[in-house]
Amino acid sequence: MGRRSYGIDPEMVSKVAIEVKDVIATGVEVCLVIGGGNIFRGVSGAAAGMERATGDYMGMLATVMNALAMQNALEQLDVPVRVMSALPISAVCEPYIRRRATRHLEKGRVVIFAAGTGNPFFTTDTAAALRATEMNCHALLKGTRVDGVYSADPEKDKNAKRYDELGYLQVLSDDLRVMDASAISLARENNIPILVFSIESAGGFASVLRHQGKFTIVH
Repeated sequence: MGRRSYGIDPEMVSKVAIEVKDVIATGVEVCLVIGGGNIFRGVSGAAAGMERATGDYMGMLATVMNALAMQNALEQLDVPVRVMSALPISAVCEPYIRRRATRHLEKGRVVIFAAGTGNPFFTTDTAAALRATEMNCHALLKGTRVDGVYSADPEKDKNAKRYDELGYLQVLSDDLRVMDASAISLARENNIPILVFSIESAGGFASVLRHQGKFTIVH
């Protein structure tokens, strides 16, 4: 969404694509899970009286639109990429098949996982933790608008405390809104560290992988 109030900001998409390309250049295998809140959120749809499952499916379709936008931006930078959707939409992307996704990564392609888990009532955070587990990822990185995990929303509370390091259980017990509880639990069960950083700072993605810059690690 970038600085817009709705939809896709091409400038922001390009900015993220450049971040991904810089990381790929270091030889790291990258797969992406993209949310759809800039277009539609199932939870807000449900709050407005829509059936939750229907709202969630609409949200999944929104993630497919974002995934295609990111695929286009990466291809313009000559980065090989494939979009794989948990909902079969064969005209625009491949269906998600774990072994095929693994093969794409082995060939040096970026894999973008769209449509969340393919099931309602699960967020894209949970989808990210699930795909990270399935792909045997060494880490799960969450790019946000802030440079780590805070005790409260730093954009609203000036006294919010920032954490450099957290345990999975502390995140759950203190109800820190890093990711939803399902995602944290899945990462904990499979011992996948979660690194939260700002996607808006130039070079932030590559810096986190070098353990430089500002980020919070949950492990």
